[in-house]
Amino acid sequence: MLSSLSVAVTQHPYPEFQKWWPVGETFLAMMAEAIICEWRPLAASTDGIASVQETVGEYISLVYQRKARPDLAASFAASSDLNTIQSGEFDALSYGFFHSAFKSLASQQSGNELETARRRFAEQVGSRFFGLLAGILATDLPDSLNTASDFAAVDSALRQVGKFLCKQGYLHSFFDFRFDVSTYHAGEKIDQSKEDFLPKLTAGGTAYALYEMGRPVILPSAVYLYRTVGEAQHHSSRTIEELFSRVGCDAWETDDFDPSNYPSDRVVELWQIRRRSQDL
Repeated sequence: MLSSLSVAVTQHPYPEFQKWWPVGETFLAMMAEAIICEWRPLAASTDGIASVQETVGEYISLVYQRKARPDLAASFAASSDLNTIQSGEFDALSYGFFHSAFKSLASQQSGNELETARRRFAEQVGSRFFGLLAGILATDLPDSLNTASDFAAVDSALRQVGKFLCKQGYLHSFFDFRFDVSTYHAGEKIDQSKEDFLPKLTAGGTAYALYEMGRPVILPSAVYLYRTVGEAQHHSSRTIEELFSRVGCDAWETDDFDPSNYPSDRVVELWQIRRRSQDL
């Protein structure tokens, strides 16, 4: 059941996030471009930057008990003064722009179509961000994921992405995307070694991965978006989804993932990965 932001904050406080930390300007510049390029076409059906700033102000007041800078949303949209933005401010900006986009989409669609449109918005932001990131990291991805060398290249690219996200402060402590999985899902036991991953994938089956994040900067806003509108942004997950897409795979965290069920210092996602049907 959806709730108001104030109720969600009361139910799920994040005291560990009250002390803000720096977020890298390179990350912020790319994320600003990715978010704003997708948000701007939807802004006509809302009040634009002024509405986002109002949401950001309410968010920072409720979540962090601080007063927001009056030009924070406008500066982010213009990619100016990015070197001054701290973790809690980016968390609020992410919430504000995604809340605005999701609200705009709700004025145009409903039901399953709305759910799909909101997910697609998050995917498009992730796709744009990965495109920019791949250029900076000079990732060398194969066209498909068929051989051991292809798998090694994908694994290396994932580690590059994780290192960048940690260095830039999006992840406060660690990144781990691994293919050895021993867990339960939907009442079934999953036991997969890293060596099992590629044979499962190339045989046309479903392979698995575990993605663990150490205190992602947007964990509070991911939970609050999920609680208030039913969809979250999951920036790094949508980035990784795009990485797999570029090697001919569909990859996603399990549908029943709820980020509020995990401790604030560690978020865990179970991923399913399949080759696209045309690649089988």
